[in-house]
Amino acid sequence: MKLRLLLLWLFFHGSLNHSLAQNYSPARPLGFVLPDYYEKATIPFQIHNNLIIIDVLLNRSLPLKFVLDTGVRTTVLTEKTLSDLLNLEYARKITIPGVGGEKLVDAYVVNNVALNIGEIQGEGHALLVLEKDLLQLKNYLGVNVHGILGYELFSRFVVDIDYDRKEINFFRPADFKKKSGFTEFDITIEDTKPYLEVNFSIRKEEGSGRGKFMIDTGASHSLLLDTRSNEYIECPEPNVETTLGRGLGGSIHGRVARIDRLEMDKFGFTGIISTFPDKESYEVAYEINDRNGTFGGGMMSRFKTVYSYANGKLYLKKGKQFKKPFEFNLSGVIVKATGVYLRQFEIDDIRPNSEAAKAGLLKGDTIIYINGISTDKLTLDEVIGRLNAKENKRIRIHVMRLGERKVFDFRLKRLI
Repeated sequence: MKLRLLLLWLFFHGSLNHSLAQNYSPARPLGFVLPDYYEKATIPFQIHNNLIIIDVLLNRSLPLKFVLDTGVRTTVLTEKTLSDLLNLEYARKITIPGVGGEKLVDAYVVNNVALNIGEIQGEGHALLVLEKDLLQLKNYLGVNVHGILGYELFSRFVVDIDYDRKEINFFRPADFKKKSGFTEFDITIEDTKPYLEVNFSIRKEEGSGRGKFMIDTGASHSLLLDTRSNEYIECPEPNVETTLGRGLGGSIHGRVARIDRLEMDKFGFTGIISTFPDKESYEVAYEINDRNGTFGGGMMSRFKTVYSYANGKLYLKKGKQFKKPFEFNLSGVIVKATGVYLRQFEIDDIRPNSEAAKAGLLKGDTIIYINGISTDKLTLDEVIGRLNAKENKRIRIHVMRLGERKVFDFRLKRLI
């Protein structure tokens, strides 16, 4: 499931921003303001599948939940029914194209929207509203999520994200004082997105190289490497061929493997689970630049992080998850939440030749019990956690298939 959200955003990070470029004015003042009587704004957040979910009040009347995403420029509302509910006026309609220019989905631009986040007040924002909710964020996160926002906040404030406390502090750049114990990194902001250069090694025997990576808190993976960016970047053996996720254009396929090492100044990681999207299915998300890949929430959530776009700085400090092992889906099952309360759990995809597939589980099965625990008492995160607990753990799973209850047994297996 970590990889299911891997590329839900990539279309927005690439083709969508390109499509909106003609309608976006970088000279337009950003709307988020922290009133003078506050030194900072502190807001709590939820974390689901390595993604940060914050509460946003739309037009001072509708409480919603948005993903906080360093990789997205324009604020996106994924459900048009919500903007219709508020009778928002659509300034124009645009068509979001896919590979070859074919239509993927229509979207609407709304101007002069108010977005409030805790003590932060926001006026005069532009909002992109999808006509159809093709991303289905709530189904793959297991919580009602209604949109994505990022650059407008990161460009206005110094953003201090504490994944351990599940708390974000927003400072005016002039009021921020560097915190002790943090390591300082230079970052560049290109086309509204942050980039960091680090050393990495795919195979130990081939030595290391230096790469440029986009920091993408709106993707759940730890590390993505683009084989088109450098001839040195190839997917090593052993690897697993799998469906990495889905975008507006359909399923995205590729391979998953461990690379030898990644070095971020004094912070080092070994055996990192890395994704290598296929060139063909990744084309819709491809941006022509010199980046070699992305760091997602699976990497950034291992730190306490402070982003200062205004000064071109990133500050990192080890968090409680720093030494957490890198793991890839041990069951081979990808689950999504369905139903009004998102407490029904359907197998959305299953990796061929995985232990679960060998046991007889099928796409479309609805999970009702895992190791004696009824799933109506679990969240999506908890279901996924039980399906990826530890290698060799025995799983007994009860499912409903076409109105019939079936029981399957298998053991979790590490393939890479």
